[in-house]
Amino acid sequence: MSGLYFIYVLKSFGYSVVRDLGEGGYGMVKLATSERHSQQVAIKIMDRRNESSDFNTKLLPRELAILKRARHPHIIEVLECFEMRDGLVFIVMEAAEMDLRSKILELYPGVPINQAKIWFTQLLSAMQYLHQQNIVHRDLKLLNVLLTADGQVKLTDFGLGRFSRGFPFLSRSYCGTRRYAAPEVNINRPYDPKKADVWSLGVIFYAMVTGTTPFNEQEHCSLTDVQREPLKFPAGVKVSGPCRDFISYMLRVNPFMRPSVKQVARHPWLQSREEE
Repeated sequence: MSGLYFIYVLKSFGYSVVRDLGEGGYGMVKLATSERHSQQVAIKIMDRRNESSDFNTKLLPRELAILKRARHPHIIEVLECFEMRDGLVFIVMEAAEMDLRSKILELYPGVPINQAKIWFTQLLSAMQYLHQQNIVHRDLKLLNVLLTADGQVKLTDFGLGRFSRGFPFLSRSYCGTRRYAAPEVNINRPYDPKKADVWSLGVIFYAMVTGTTPFNEQEHCSLTDVQREPLKFPAGVKVSGPCRDFISYMLRVNPFMRPSVKQVARHPWLQSREEE
């Protein structure tokens, strides 16, 4: 379906497309101005006809249910959702300035530690709220953490999210992005999605302070093997011992030894300030 058709449909609802923001496995996102909202908006567009029955019967209904329920200062605000008879689904959200990956590249080799703590605390606040509501994200990564113009974190993209109480109620479907996914997810074992979210948070914070992700495929070593090795930090990037311990705390291979989001948020090092 042509981009002109999307522009025409959105225009009929009072939205004027400014530019494309990106495209993923389940649709595209466009930046638009709005006659009914006093701000620019991001509009996620999905076409049911091009997706699997699993997407239409499970993933999309879950995403819409989560978006209708989740209300938090550090979760992207959904302004409205509407669906066309031809199967197009539009999710209208507040727009952010950039994603966290772009910000890290801008600040390379890493975010100053006290700023990283502030942004990560905001992200943890959103995740603690979600887990209290028995909502898991299952695709936490830098691209799904947005920053507003005034420097506020906004968590987005609940396309793989679901309602789950966590252990002993386990997930069995592979979800997420391999470099951010927990070892138990990558080896396709039933897993506690709340603890898997914590692992992904650890990968995100590692990337914030070092400018790179900790686990990558290697020629003679699988990703899961790399994840089970002692955690390494890039040479030339100063990371204090207490910061390394904090990251390792989230990246415990055994999910039963891994902390909850609540425990991470209460970690003493995260509450302190460091000289930079």
